[in-house]
Amino acid sequence: MAARDRSLREKVMSLQEAGSFVRDGMSIGVGGSTMSRTPMALLWQLIRDRRKNLTCSRAIVSTDGDLLFGSGVSDHIITSWFAQGILWGLSKVMRHHVEKEGKTYEEWSHMGVGMRFRAGGMGVPFLPMRAMLGSDVLKQRPEAKEIDCPFTGEKLLLAPALNPDVALIHVQRCDAYGNAQIDGLQFMDIDLALAADRVILTTERIVSNDQIRRAPDQTKIPFFCVDAVVEVPYGSAPHECFGLYEPMMKHMEAYVKQVNADPIDGMQAYLDRYFHGPEDWNDYLDLIGMRQVLEASQHGRSIYND
Repeated sequence: MAARDRSLREKVMSLQEAGSFVRDGMSIGVGGSTMSRTPMALLWQLIRDRRKNLTCSRAIVSTDGDLLFGSGVSDHIITSWFAQGILWGLSKVMRHHVEKEGKTYEEWSHMGVGMRFRAGGMGVPFLPMRAMLGSDVLKQRPEAKEIDCPFTGEKLLLAPALNPDVALIHVQRCDAYGNAQIDGLQFMDIDLALAADRVILTTERIVSNDQIRRAPDQTKIPFFCVDAVVEVPYGSAPHECFGLYEPMMKHMEAYVKQVNADPIDGMQAYLDRYFHGPEDWNDYLDLIGMRQVLEASQHGRSIYND
């Protein structure tokens, strides 16, 4: 944080320009959780840019983890849960790449991931917790350290800080400076934004600074944390963005069927069509289909119906 440019300046750029912030071998923090507010447009760009050897951390990983492993962008994912969403269970793509390709799924408890991001955001080397004590997860995590509390004598676990090089976060709206407002669950995004060295925001829409100031309590990520702002409508597709659209379930079901039938060739065919084939993000949405996009929007906005 101390090294960041904290000036109030416009940071709007294209998806391609924002993607250039990420270089091979970096550690990346991914915002949202499961199928909610996934920064899919940024992941789409990294896959198109053929980035390599990224270490990616996220609260709960869904099909985004499939894509990161299957594309070769990431060889190490840190999370508390890795599946294809609650409906489809354990990812066969993940199993193939971990069991046969030597990639790393580093599992922590959900609290463990959160405390690591929080420690990173606070600028301390670790935070104590009770989660994972007595569990088999701890046996796999030599990075965590057990101690006797100097005040009470009880056993505690120290979770080391997690400070990604770049955080990728999708929000409902923000201004050109990067003041971001999040509707619905915030997950670990605030701590992630504070913990990362740089933050790239994608947003459903860019609004004026006057609009942001009219509801300051809704601003969850302040401008001085943010390095890039990209306006990408439906930037979480085919996942959801609370209050705007639900997951595009027909597309998701077809995807899961295809990659689980063949985690190698099925995944490559999906990437060729939806990631490497389109000219831009709008072409990607066209491939998903206008009917699915509209249905997801109707369902997502129905929470505001009387």
